Amino acid sequence: MTPAGTAVAEADAPARAVRLPRRRGIELSLIVLAVLLCVYGYCDVGLARNGTVPPGAAGYGAGLGVLALVAHWAVRLRAPYADPLLLPIGVLLNGLGLVLIYRLDLETPGDRAAPTQLVWSTLGVALFIVVVLMLRDHRWLQRYSYVCVAAALVLLALPILFPAVNGARIWIRIAGFSIQPGEFAKVLLAVFFAAYLAANRSALAYTGRRVWFVQLPTGRVLGPILAIWLLSVGVLVLERDLGTSLLFFGLFVVLLYVATGRTGWIAVGLLLASLGAVAVGWLEPHVHGRVEDWLHPLGTIEAGLGPNQLAQSLFAFAAGGVLGTGLGLGHSVLIGFAAKSDFILATAGEELGLAGLCAVFLLYGLLVERGYRAGLALRDPFGRLLAVGLASIVALQVFVIAGGVTGLIPLTGMAMPFLAQGGSSVVTNWAIVALLIRISDRARRQYDGESAP
Repeated sequence: MTPAGTAVAEADAPARAVRLPRRRGIELSLIVLAVLLCVYGYCDVGLARNGTVPPGAAGYGAGLGVLALVAHWAVRLRAPYADPLLLPIGVLLNGLGLVLIYRLDLETPGDRAAPTQLVWSTLGVALFIVVVLMLRDHRWLQRYSYVCVAAALVLLALPILFPAVNGARIWIRIAGFSIQPGEFAKVLLAVFFAAYLAANRSALAYTGRRVWFVQLPTGRVLGPILAIWLLSVGVLVLERDLGTSLLFFGLFVVLLYVATGRTGWIAVGLLLASLGAVAVGWLEPHVHGRVEDWLHPLGTIEAGLGPNQLAQSLFAFAAGGVLGTGLGLGHSVLIGFAAKSDFILATAGEELGLAGLCAVFLLYGLLVERGYRAGLALRDPFGRLLAVGLASIVALQVFVIAGGVTGLIPLTGMAMPFLAQGGSSVVTNWAIVALLIRISDRARRQYDGESAP
């Protein structure tokens, strides 16, 4: 055959399928590193407090290692193309949270939270494994979007029937067992928002009337999702769970912007959030008190009443400096009853310093970035919006909590993902990581020459 004929034959030949690397070995190496770092932190606390390695260090390391390896096995089996950073980040953040809670337990021997948190972490990893093994395709969730929103509204309304705790009705307490339904509702609402906006994105973006810089869709299209959002936020306001209300509002605006590509929705969202915050801050006494603490964090000291929680948190961050006092050597327990939950970031800031705090924020940033990356790589609109929504839940939650304990914004009361004490929160966060792993696996699998469906 002539050279020209050879060239034509090569041009007509189908392109050879390229098999993408699965990178499960990288994930395993990072998991081992994450477990070793957590065990080192656990031992460091014992050495700093008592001069000896804690007797439960081996059991803690073995338990965390087994959980991480079983989760890795599930990913290797069912999601071999998943992002290799998601699971190690979850293991490291969860393990660091257990270390910080154990460190604070040493100051409150009558109120030990680390063993309970370890049980909840185990349940969270078990749910992670179930989702990874059973959910073959994230698009299956789109069929049950209305079931998800109905379940979310029921979960949000249940705490109204129970007594308030610390000024908010967000808990269900039965026979010493407590659960926070709003944590699970946020994932269900993310599924509904993603499904509805994916089905109506064209109508939302190109129909309706333009008012100033915003293209307002018709009421028939925007009405159902707006009604669901207003109903959920209204219930949360009645329960005084303003942190979750802010989270749902931010999630709604972000997904609406991603679905329509209209930047005007961001401006509208910021305006409405500001107006709502001002109104609630003036009319609701519980919130008004937190706004006053934010505006005057040292006011109680000047009045001779001693430092409040926010002031103690600021003192903890200041005492940590750049490198921190060292694990086990801080005094953030002076914050009081919320030291293990809302203000656990103050312990990290004091004992790990600015350097350690930046490392923690970097882990959260990587988790959110990998979620966005998986969504951008997908071809189906529902998966893209779901990935962005789940990653935005983590981002908004970190911003609200970090901003509150550092005095950037008024404190709203939420759980720092993976770090803070709270069983419902850690279980929900593991479910979010599992969904992002399934989505990232689908995103890379669709470009693989041999495995794409």
